[in-house]
Amino acid sequence: MAFTKEDKAKIVAEFGKDSKNTGSAEVQIAILTQRINTLSQHLEKFKHDRSSKRGLLQLVGRRRALLNYLRKESEERYLEILKKLDLRK
Repeated sequence: MAFTKEDKAKIVAEFGKDSKNTGSAEVQIAILTQRINTLSQHLEKFKHDRSSKRGLLQLVGRRRALLNYLRKESEERYLEILKKLDLRK
């Protein structure tokens, strides 16, 4: 399943304060989470796809950095995004 513009617009509407707020940490984390989930499904099917695995690890690292930033800036927003996206702490 590909990640479409409609999926991204839905995520921005849900996690952003308005439809044009694509730069907030919450929106970026939610988009990265969706991409990570999509790529994980791909890798379940194609286990030997090394370049996709490397890309997945890069996305996970980028999301982790954004989560660390959000935790440092606002613990409340950090805990809320973890709960909404069902991520482990």
